[in-house]
Amino acid sequence: MTSTPRTQDGSRASASPAMEPTSGWTIAARHVDDPASALLLREYLVDVADRYYQLHEERDSTPEEIEQALAEMPSDDLAPPQGVFLLAHHDGELAGCAGVRLMDGRTAGLKRAAELKRVYVRPAKRGLGGGAALLAAVETAAGELGAERIALDTRLDLVEARALYARHGYREVPPFTKGPYAEVWMAKELG
Repeated sequence: MTSTPRTQDGSRASASPAMEPTSGWTIAARHVDDPASALLLREYLVDVADRYYQLHEERDSTPEEIEQALAEMPSDDLAPPQGVFLLAHHDGELAGCAGVRLMDGRTAGLKRAAELKRVYVRPAKRGLGGGAALLAAVETAAGELGAERIALDTRLDLVEARALYARHGYREVPPFTKGPYAEVWMAKELG
């Protein structure tokens, strides 16, 4: 019998292949209140908010808007027992994050589904396989939560994210959420 591997900080890491180092990437579950998690969640929000405001108002987001968004869209549901939040490191440097949470079955169809949230790779680490590594790890985590399907919503202007999801088997599905930032809905069956 093998023991569950531990990350450098002593937290439990999955023994599944998707969580093993891949081309310099290591991914492990962390609580969303962990300082590194909070830092990346803020960076994620600034990144997507700035893109939104640049597209619609030709400006960056303000610190007040980021604080308001963090308060209105907390990530505390990306924690056990219904969710998981993952941090990615590349060659030992904090580099990205992704989360998953179980969804109400009536929302996503008949199958038990999980929702992909907060996928982010720091700009300096993009193009190095981090998005693919995070998707593989989050899909494994969703399966361990009992999900048979993983779904997400995103914006039309987040073309790189949409292309990443499509390359990894996500297909467009009918809308299952509402909100000003949900413009494209995708899902993937977990096997």
